[in-house]
Amino acid sequence: MEQKDRRFAVLIDADNVSPKYIKYILDEVSDQGVATYKRIYGDWTDISKRSWKEQLLQYSINPIQQYSNTNGKNSTDSAMIIDAMDILYSNHVEGFCLVSSDSDFTKLAQRLRESGMYVLGMGEQKTPSSFRVACDAFKILEVISQNEDDVSPSSNVISDSSVRYGSSLEETPAITSKAEIERTVSRILTENNDHGKNTTLSEVGNVLQKKFSEFDVRNYGYSKLSTFLESMDDIELLKAGHNYLVREKHSTVSRPEIEKFLTEFIQNNNGRVDNLSIVHEALRSHFSGFDVKQYGYSRISSFINSFKKFRISNNTVQLKEPNR
Repeated sequence: MEQKDRRFAVLIDADNVSPKYIKYILDEVSDQGVATYKRIYGDWTDISKRSWKEQLLQYSINPIQQYSNTNGKNSTDSAMIIDAMDILYSNHVEGFCLVSSDSDFTKLAQRLRESGMYVLGMGEQKTPSSFRVACDAFKILEVISQNEDDVSPSSNVISDSSVRYGSSLEETPAITSKAEIERTVSRILTENNDHGKNTTLSEVGNVLQKKFSEFDVRNYGYSKLSTFLESMDDIELLKAGHNYLVREKHSTVSRPEIEKFLTEFIQNNNGRVDNLSIVHEALRSHFSGFDVKQYGYSRISSFINSFKKFRISNNTVQLKEPNR
């Protein structure tokens, strides 16, 4: 099934979401499929819910009444969870969009995913990480509600802070650091290079989304994945037909220069170096910033073996004898 054809049940916890986000919530869902169910849960006799009326009418969202029979919002949560399970067993949807900043829906997200459902979570920045990681993808409402014109590399809306839930203090989870994202992209490139494969922009996006549920380039002040990757010092993109290839920037040191240095180094050591680590250290000392990953390899042995002039045996590096 095409992603755009995926049917969603959009279930919103009115106790934990502001009506100002509704447009952006539904826009995000429409980017990934069709909102078949649109329900919102709360005590609509509460005068504080009056601000929802216009939004519910404009976006045709079905309000589900749940009286607050006890202190707290557990009754609202229970109604939303029961409805979610009823919808699951109806087999009318392929995905759920759970909108709340409450960790109480963590188990629900896990259960839905166990049943093969795609779970898109949405909540404010204060949403605990337990709920975020339980979803296939998680969107931060403060970020997705920004106008695209406001998105720039300097406008990072995520900050480290703390927020109080009831009587306990929970740390607001920070988004994955850009440095960690860059390390992950580097690992993707290295693994593909070791297998002789190119790495496409879409592949990088898919891996990052699966590894980090809250990954969204807008969290870092960018509107496109391509622009985000190009901002990294060691990454570059190349146009290839209708797609882009992602690769690490080439080192300023050419392979012929490295081959020349290695040849002279081995010759000066009577034609052989008995420890591969000595060769590696010599390269790093001679060429500032040398790293085999810049050439698409994860190990120095694989890199040296890529030159036809050298051979490695039992950790010893030698010059190959010329063919006779």
